[in-house]
Amino acid sequence: MTDIAYLDPRTGRTYPLDTPRWCGDDQAPLLLTPLPGITRAAIVPEERSLWRYAATLPFIPDDPISMGEGCTPLVPRVIGGASVLLKCEWFMPTGSFKDRGASVMLSLLRAQGVTDVLEDSSGNGGAAVSAYAAAGGMNATIFVPASTSPAKTVQSRASGATIQLIPGSRQDCADAALAESARIFYASHNWHPFFLQGTKTLAYELWEDLGFVAPDNVIVPCGAGSNVLGCGIGFAELLRAGEITRLPRIFAAQPANCAPIARAFLGEPPVPAQPTIAEGTAIAQPLRTAEISQVLTECGGGVVMLSEEEIAASTLELARTGIYVEPTCAQAAAAFARLLVAGTIRADETTVVVLTGTGLKSTPRIAELLGVTI
Repeated sequence: MTDIAYLDPRTGRTYPLDTPRWCGDDQAPLLLTPLPGITRAAIVPEERSLWRYAATLPFIPDDPISMGEGCTPLVPRVIGGASVLLKCEWFMPTGSFKDRGASVMLSLLRAQGVTDVLEDSSGNGGAAVSAYAAAGGMNATIFVPASTSPAKTVQSRASGATIQLIPGSRQDCADAALAESARIFYASHNWHPFFLQGTKTLAYELWEDLGFVAPDNVIVPCGAGSNVLGCGIGFAELLRAGEITRLPRIFAAQPANCAPIARAFLGEPPVPAQPTIAEGTAIAQPLRTAEISQVLTECGGGVVMLSEEEIAASTLELARTGIYVEPTCAQAAAAFARLLVAGTIRADETTVVVLTGTGLKSTPRIAELLGVTI
C-alpha cells in the first residue's frame, strides 16, 4: 500500500492508505492516486463477479465480501430508431448498481480493521451498504430523513442495519451523519474513494463485454456522479495500460428539475431544486461537481437535462420492451434519444446506456404513470 495514497484532487495533498479515512483533514472529498490499470491477462476468468478485476484495486483483501455482484447483462434494444446496448445493472443482489461500490468499499475497509460503518441514505446506497455489511459480519447504521416512507427502509432493516430517523431535510440527515462520523466510521457511498473503486469495474466489464474494445459512448444517470467518476477512472486506467486507444465519451443524464452538475458543466447559473420522478438522482448539493466536469471534459462527453415528461415516457417505453427499471435510470435512455436527434451521437456508433436500478423499487411511482391504484 506504500505506493498508493488517498488524494485530494483539488490541492494535490496525499494521505497514507494504511490509515482508514473518508475525507481530507479539511473535510475535502478524496480520490486515490492514479492506478496503472490491468491488461486482459490479469482478469480472473473463473471468478463470476466484479472480483475478476481484483488486480485493478489498490490492494486485494484476503476475504472479499461478494455476493456475485457485477457480470450484468448487456442487452440490445432499438430506441429512437437506433440500436443501443442496455447495461442492466439492477441484476445484482440488492437490485442496483451500488452493489459494486458497497462490495469493494466494505471489503477494503474490513481488511483495514473497520467493523462498524455509518451511511446516510434512504435508497439504493443504504440498501447496498446494509446488505454487504451483513454479508461481511459488519455492523451498519443508516441515517435517513424522518419523513422517509417506511417502505424505503425495509430492505436495510431486513439486513439487520440500525435505522436512525433524522428530523428535517436530506441535507440535515447528511449533516447529522458528518457529526456522528467522529464515533462511527463514515462509509458513505458519496464520500469514500473505495466506493469509486467498485463503480470503476463497470468500465472494465464493458470493455470485456465488447471483446476488449471500448464503446464509443456511455450514457449514465447522474446524481452524485459515482458512475460517471467510476467510468472515468476505469477507462483512464485501461488507456494507461494500453488496452484501449481512446476514451469513450461519457454523457451524464440529469432531471431538469434537479441538475446542478449539468448546469455547472454548461456554465449556467444554479436553479433551486424541484421534485422529480427521477428520485435517485435528486442530489441538490453533489460533492464532486468539479471532478465530474473534468471527466466529462477529458473524454469529450457532455450532459443532458431531461423533462419530467421525457423521463416518464422513457420509463414506460422501456417497460414495453421488457425492461422494467426505475425512472431514475430510464432518463439515460431518454438522453440517448435526445443525443441522437441532436446529432451528437450517431446511429452507427456503439453506445451503452447504463440502467442502474430495478423498477420493483419504484412500483408506486410507476403505478401512478399507468393510472393504476395500488
